[in-house]
Amino acid sequence: MFVRTRRLMLRPGWIEDAPELTRAMAHERVVKNISRAPWPYRLSDAEEFLRGWTDPMLTRFLIVAHEGGATPIVGMIGVEARDDGTHEMGYWLTPDAWGRGYATEAGHGVLAAVRTMGVRHVAAAHYLDNPASGKVLRKLGFRPTGEVRNVHSRGRGTESPCAYYTRDLNEARASGDDPDDDVRMAA
Repeated sequence: MFVRTRRLMLRPGWIEDAPELTRAMAHERVVKNISRAPWPYRLSDAEEFLRGWTDPMLTRFLIVAHEGGATPIVGMIGVEARDDGTHEMGYWLTPDAWGRGYATEAGHGVLAAVRTMGVRHVAAAHYLDNPASGKVLRKLGFRPTGEVRNVHSRGRGTESPCAYYTRDLNEARASGDDPDDDVRMAA
């Protein structure tokens, strides 16, 4: 599946992306805010991750910017089903892409994509020492649940407190004010 927003393409990852994905992700400031990525992040980590990306209908995407003629990988975003049947969104951006609104734009894209697949409720979380992610989640219409849990981060090598959020994808649609609708998708 592919998703196109005004400035971004959300697309599957391929093994050929491993060197660029490694460069985009190999920043301790990025990895410490992701629960499953190791630090240091190496080419072999990117290759292993990309080899597991075999289902073309996964709602996990590389974020590729298409501004100014270049098309660099600037991050990743996805909504994945958890064992309990709920869905959780996660994302990261490389530091050069911070502050440009890419996380919010990619978030609208991935939420529009999962809604077409029948997903109605999405959860998300951020480490408390990363308040910028909480700001992005609120811009995307997520609401804090008030729950804070310790979550292990491979990059940190320890547990750290995370704040939890939720979003009902039907609420904005029912009000007719859904920013997720300004997105194009293709399988």
